[in-house]
Amino acid sequence: MASNIALRIKDYFVSYFTLSDQLLPQQQAEQAIRGDVSFRGTNIVILVLAILIASLGLNTNSTAVIIGAMLISPLMGPIIGLGLGVGIHDFQLIKVCLRNLLMASLFSVAASTVYFLISPVSEGHSELLARTSPTIYDVLIGFVGGGAGILAIASRSKGNVIPGVAIATALMPPLCTAGYGLATGQLNYFIGAFYLFLINSIYIAFATFIGVKLLGYKSADNVNTVRSRRVRRVVYVVAVLTMLPSIWLTIQMLRENNFRMRASEFVAHECVWPNTQVVDETASTGTDGRTITITLIGKTLPADSLRLALTGRLKFYDLEGTSLRIVQGGTTEAVANPSAGFNDVYQIAQSTILDQQRQIDSLRAIVSASRQTDDAGAAVAPELKVIFPQVADIAIVDGVFASTARTGADTLHMALVHFSSTPSEETLLRLRQYLEARLHLPEINIINTPEIKNEPTDRTRAD
Repeated sequence: MASNIALRIKDYFVSYFTLSDQLLPQQQAEQAIRGDVSFRGTNIVILVLAILIASLGLNTNSTAVIIGAMLISPLMGPIIGLGLGVGIHDFQLIKVCLRNLLMASLFSVAASTVYFLISPVSEGHSELLARTSPTIYDVLIGFVGGGAGILAIASRSKGNVIPGVAIATALMPPLCTAGYGLATGQLNYFIGAFYLFLINSIYIAFATFIGVKLLGYKSADNVNTVRSRRVRRVVYVVAVLTMLPSIWLTIQMLRENNFRMRASEFVAHECVWPNTQVVDETASTGTDGRTITITLIGKTLPADSLRLALTGRLKFYDLEGTSLRIVQGGTTEAVANPSAGFNDVYQIAQSTILDQQRQIDSLRAIVSASRQTDDAGAAVAPELKVIFPQVADIAIVDGVFASTARTGADTLHMALVHFSSTPSEETLLRLRQYLEARLHLPEINIINTPEIKNEPTDRTRAD
């Protein structure tokens, strides 16, 4: 009894996926596919017009226009035909589809390149930029879309599947973006967009090939089995090789998204102050590493202390090694009343802060160089005690000498040395060479000074 109920339930659900009574005979399905393979006359003109429409849509960032171009485009024909040819081992059909697809791609890229060369608008919009970074998701879209396409063609009830597949797999926009890349000299656009077109085309054809096998279509007569196996191996290798770069790009995309999410979480939890607000945050990854830029407005906070405190909190958000860049500007009043010239106040304050930061950095460099010179004598004194025992005291100083005979001044590096005994010329030469090598100075002058007496200063006496 229980087994009968289970069998009835199984049959009930299986009936929803039964295809045999809804499929066209193989001959009719093949005829429909072969009829759309040709790319001559009307088809090629329609393709060029569709490319121009898609280019206009990308140029104006209009999603509706782009969708219309994808519905007009006849590009699906040779791609589906290619999958059918591989599935039924019709090598002549494979050659025709490859030739037509190549010509269609060339005409499409050429048309879009010419359009973008003469278009007055050369800025890349979001719809255009989205076609330059394909991922594994585009592989899945092409494969699933191709599966839906072959099933719709083989079905008696077409519905709206084919137009939907044309929109989902988006064959036209990548070709337009490739033309944009050529027209503007941005090869990264061309490579990324054309790679996306290859992904869509190859995986639509691959899904068609799998669908033809699952539908049980019979092969053409007099099939060369050795050649058929070789073609299938080529198909599998091409499919895998096409997928590999998209996997790497997907990993990079996921890492970038994860970094941005953690950066946003870090700013939301750690950058909270009573009289200062975060007006902008940017998380970016470049050749020099990851950087989080935080723009603040309101009460000015001490930048060095702020950066030190925030840097110590990065490890709790898995952001070790990330550089922090803090930009401060504006006032509390500007935050309270945004309509009262908020943008102008912010821009002026930001410009002022950047100028002050440059001055601070310059002064820090001068102080650092001065400290390095002041500390040089103390750094080499222990070494000199061993290498040159006759050196009793040493000071490294920089002097600016102004000439009375000419304009300008020269900076000289000097070593003020008190010797416990009179040094020889050879000793002086060796000492100068040692100091120049040890302190990384191009030239240093050694001046023999009398004994230095450490007399107490007025402040010392007062103490």
